[in-house]
Amino acid sequence: MKFELPPLPYPHDALEPHLDTATMHVHHDKHHQAYVDRTNSIVSELPALKETGLGEILTNINSLPIDDRAKIMLRNHGGGHANHSFFWQVMGPTKNVDQELVNEITTQWGSLEKFKEDFSTQSLGHFGSGWTWLVRDQQQALKIYTLPNQDSPLTLGHEPVLCLDLWEHAYYLKYKNVRTDYIGAWWNVVKFLP
Repeated sequence: MKFELPPLPYPHDALEPHLDTATMHVHHDKHHQAYVDRTNSIVSELPALKETGLGEILTNINSLPIDDRAKIMLRNHGGGHANHSFFWQVMGPTKNVDQELVNEITTQWGSLEKFKEDFSTQSLGHFGSGWTWLVRDQQQALKIYTLPNQDSPLTLGHEPVLCLDLWEHAYYLKYKNVRTDYIGAWWNVVKFLP
């Protein structure tokens, strides 16, 4: 199976002024493409995985019949491909609010504002590169956590609901080293939350 870079579901400039066009080009066209290329390179050397989907690879990463180096490489590059593919989907130029999710968040966190505060606080507190996730665990409970590097919640058996890329390539051209401003701007383009 050859993995491919999915097209953005909107034009590169669609998230302006919150996420800039130049960053979207570099982030999607260069960084994400590199994860796809490296994942394909790794899988091409592992005949046992040639017909295996990326979600299945990541979900079963620890039990795959491959050596530890290949597992690490797939966790990094395959995770980067999976994480970015999902990331593009949670954003958009127009809102399409998922009221059922909003209700569930409000029930669990007390308010949408408290949820956003907790999600943002964890994003700011994450050291270095990685991701902040809202996931459903095996019991379908919503949880917020961060993961380092390109680790995916799929490796934990969790279903992604929302994610924020904390790698500097996601925001450095516009926001420099001010992650707080990037996070604040990003909430404006999350398409299924008001």
